[in-house]
Amino acid sequence: MSPIRPLIPLLVTAGILIGGNGLQGTYIALRGSAEGFAPTTIGLIGAGYSIGFAIGCLTVTRILRSIGHIRTFAAMAAIAACCSILMPLIVSPIFWALMRFAIGISVATLFAVVESWINAKVTNANRARTLSVYRLVDLSSVTAAQYLIPTVGIEGPVIFSLIAIAMALSLVPISVFDKSSPSPPEALNVNILEVWRISPLSVVGVVAVGLSMAAFRNIGPIYAQEIGMSVTGIATFMSAGIIGGVVLQYPLGLYSDRFDRRKVIIWATVGTIITGGYLSLFAGTAETANIVGIFVYGAFAMPLYSLCSAHGNDHAKPGEHALVSAGLLFFWSIGATIGPLLAALLLQFVGPSVFFIYTSFIFIGFLAYTMVRIRTRPAIPPEQRPGRFRALLRTSAYFSRLAGAPGDDPKEPPRG
Repeated sequence: MSPIRPLIPLLVTAGILIGGNGLQGTYIALRGSAEGFAPTTIGLIGAGYSIGFAIGCLTVTRILRSIGHIRTFAAMAAIAACCSILMPLIVSPIFWALMRFAIGISVATLFAVVESWINAKVTNANRARTLSVYRLVDLSSVTAAQYLIPTVGIEGPVIFSLIAIAMALSLVPISVFDKSSPSPPEALNVNILEVWRISPLSVVGVVAVGLSMAAFRNIGPIYAQEIGMSVTGIATFMSAGIIGGVVLQYPLGLYSDRFDRRKVIIWATVGTIITGGYLSLFAGTAETANIVGIFVYGAFAMPLYSLCSAHGNDHAKPGEHALVSAGLLFFWSIGATIGPLLAALLLQFVGPSVFFIYTSFIFIGFLAYTMVRIRTRPAIPPEQRPGRFRALLRTSAYFSRLAGAPGDDPKEPPRG
């Protein structure tokens, strides 16, 4: 029997959930703009989601230990659906920020449950194939969901209702067709100072990613709108950045397993800076140039979280990997909270041309710090690190470790 077949209910659940959540991020920005919210206000709403998301990831183990996976999923899906329905009823920036905060907690917990459930049902022999299918589901659902916005339109409660329906429907496949459930996770204590001690470069890297990529996800639709893109063009622009992030994820993860991971981080960072400069200085208001540019930008920028997390795990001792994953998520949330606000301020008072100048300056600073760390700390030889696919597998499924899914086969060498 195919190793994927038992996972079909979970993959269907993931596709519905990810699609609904991906649709909401773009739609909130566009709907907020249509309601007359300033870019800074939209940035504040996006920051509320980032804070909630981080809190959800750091508290999920406690919830799962108390009530189990299926009850946790049911409760959080209900909360996310209710918040989505309430948003068009009370059009207020403060209320929307509170709802996005609650949705952030709920969605982070939902993702943790799904990914830990998937990882509990696979082995090291089929983990790579399973993760590839999961990421394909992720990419397909988020991309398809973006085009509901130009199809349905921005006005009215329809999109909010569709998001709520997606959140509620995501509960059906795992409730009806999957009777398994992972074991409750162990308690997890997060010591952020210890995470800094393990890998300062990883901490700085995920903060940089939070500052830049959370700004893209929350304020990117406003940037595209400001340069004159149609609603369909905005959906394509956001989808292109997401699709681009998948293109180099595997090659960069593979090369980082074979060479000094920090050098691969430098290559990706330089690529991000160059494409950010292109979008700022040369793409102008041309729709095609911006879509092509954001595709390449996403290809270099989006794998950086995985690469930085992999580098941190390289330096973690056995038993510290869940701590590193949770701690890096905490630091990412700091950047993801501040990033949309800074980008929105610049967009509002300077103009859209400064948006990718902002992200380029962030990555220039990260590039300089990476070069300093290369001179400060020797590289771990590739033969002392996990083999092929491990960087990608280890960092893409950090939710699973937070939620207590089984790790590597104990007969294998420890990670890092």
